Amino acid sequence: MVSPRKRIALIGECLIELNGMPFGALHQTFGGDSLNTALYLARLVGSTADVRYVTAVGTDALSHGMVQRWQSEGIDTRFVLRYPARLPGLYLVQVDACGERTFLYWRGDSAARYLMQHPAFNGVVSELAEVDWLYTSGISLAILPSQDRTELLDLLRRFDSLGIAIAFDSNYRATLWQSADAAREAMTALLPATKLMFATFDDEQRLWGDMTAESSLARLHASGAKSVVLKLGAAGCLYSDGASIIEAEACPVSTVVDTTAAGDAFNAGFLASWLQNHNPASCCRAGNTLAAAVIQHRGAIIPAGATPSLATLLEPPDPRRTLL
Repeated sequence: MVSPRKRIALIGECLIELNGMPFGALHQTFGGDSLNTALYLARLVGSTADVRYVTAVGTDALSHGMVQRWQSEGIDTRFVLRYPARLPGLYLVQVDACGERTFLYWRGDSAARYLMQHPAFNGVVSELAEVDWLYTSGISLAILPSQDRTELLDLLRRFDSLGIAIAFDSNYRATLWQSADAAREAMTALLPATKLMFATFDDEQRLWGDMTAESSLARLHASGAKSVVLKLGAAGCLYSDGASIIEAEACPVSTVVDTTAAGDAFNAGFLASWLQNHNPASCCRAGNTLAAAVIQHRGAIIPAGATPSLATLLEPPDPRRTLL
């Protein structure tokens, strides 16, 4: 019997990316945590699932170009709203010799910040009631005006009560929040409705002061999250269902070029496997392997031809192999 085609909608912001050095050569593309996950997810699931993106952009040439590229990747853009008088945000990413990056952002008045105030947003809400999964992130919450953020949290909790599964990546960025307390309050409010939680231990330490990865998992479960994936960078990740913990090692990489979007790609690899009902260990392996491929290229979005297939991501690890 053929499994029904899963429908997942991801809510967030995509920005114009400038990659390079100030006053030097700059490469222009696009990126944003939720969009990065949506794009890699669309590449992996192909025709086996519908990947929809929920955001607001402008009517300018850059906005048109982004949306066309999302469509070419297989992303359903029916929920991408347009603001004639607003523009997408922009960021400059600079990468050091070890592949670590620093960012400068221009997003304070971006179209995506006003997604929920768009006249057509209520129509989007009606159609979102038909999806199987909704995904969002701490960044997606942080960029919204406080009242809009409260309304989005209420909406996500309502969708959870209707049986729609909520996936959430805490993805804490201190500069986007009015205060750490505001971030803690918003994320804690969403956790009881969260079926699948992604978190990064470094972020949890910064926001909550957790001393160990195990204490982060315990706190997230105590706050209501059902299944938690805790990303540990080069150490891999942990998966916990509240009763047991699975540890998954990172995929070894010979040369790290750019760590931009590594966590977003991990989420896509994990989700693609999860949607096809693979076990948590396989989902972790898929996430780690995709992240390893992404960090060997510059920018958030690597070439489609360099993206491993889901079948490749799910292959058992070979201890003799280093991903080149």
